[in-house]
Amino acid sequence: MSAARKHSLSRRGLLTAGGALGAGALLAGCGTRTKDGSDPAPEDGGEAWSFTDDRGEKVTADSRPGRIVAFTGTAAALHDLGLGDRIAGVFGETRQKDGTPDPLAGELDVDAVEIVGNAYGEFGLETYAKLRPDLLVTHQYDPGALWYVPEESKKKILELAPSVAVVVARVPLPEPIRRYAELAESLGADLKSKQVTRDKQRFEAAAESLRQAAKAAGGLRVLAASGAADHFYVSNPGVSGDLMYFKELGVDIVVPEKPDAGDYFETLSWENAAKYEADLIMLDSRTVALQPDALESKPTWRELPAVKAGQVTPWDTVPRFSWAGSAPLLEDLAEAVRNAKKLG
Repeated sequence: MSAARKHSLSRRGLLTAGGALGAGALLAGCGTRTKDGSDPAPEDGGEAWSFTDDRGEKVTADSRPGRIVAFTGTAAALHDLGLGDRIAGVFGETRQKDGTPDPLAGELDVDAVEIVGNAYGEFGLETYAKLRPDLLVTHQYDPGALWYVPEESKKKILELAPSVAVVVARVPLPEPIRRYAELAESLGADLKSKQVTRDKQRFEAAAESLRQAAKAAGGLRVLAASGAADHFYVSNPGVSGDLMYFKELGVDIVVPEKPDAGDYFETLSWENAAKYEADLIMLDSRTVALQPDALESKPTWRELPAVKAGQVTPWDTVPRFSWAGSAPLLEDLAEAVRNAKKLG
């Protein structure tokens, strides 16, 4: 995970003194209609439901949760696994400034869900309560931290519905995919459907393609990085699940020598951007990070051998943890590795 993604947990509280309502008061004022005025999705009903998440917490309910609110990337993964009609709301980057869906949303229909928050630190507690959620689902990068759930209002948020967290850091990419698939199946998804089966087969084929490309490349050095105005961040394959998996498949990912606190990346000044030799650069492709055109103003960027050779490939630093969402990442990197040449 790049530096731009590693946020401080101490953020401004979302509730003002005048609007700090308790969970009970919020629920008392909740309506029974969705944002478009239609009836909400019915609860699944049937037998009691339970799931033990990656915090080791067993979450239970009298029946399968029918109204799920999730981090946008999580919601997109659950959609890929067949639970799109269960997603009532999302939090996280969902719409871009021009109104179009953020890439993080994947194939999720953002017009059909309530956006509880559209950026880090945004989480509308009243909006969330009015959705009458049965379950909240999100990533866990660090122990005890629910991704994009603000610490300041976390207690109130968790009073409104049970929560599930899936670990996505310090484990290779297939692990969170497997765990989200297990969660989806427990919620009623058919993992043997034709679409999910095809997606899994595509992922497995893409992994083998990357393995073969890395083997043929013979030690091609790959640097995963993110650019900002004052710093160049080198990501750590020992923490980022996608990079960890790429390395397992044989890609020679550069390991930073002195990672910052948390071990996600090493922060370099632009004067030291050439600290690590690389034949191919995977560059953070999110809008919050500087892209190649903007980086052209950095002399040390322009002088990097991989940049001069045109061997820079986009890198989605927050994968969609489903077979459908992650297969293209493997395919794109395999192609970039095949087309790159060793530079020294």
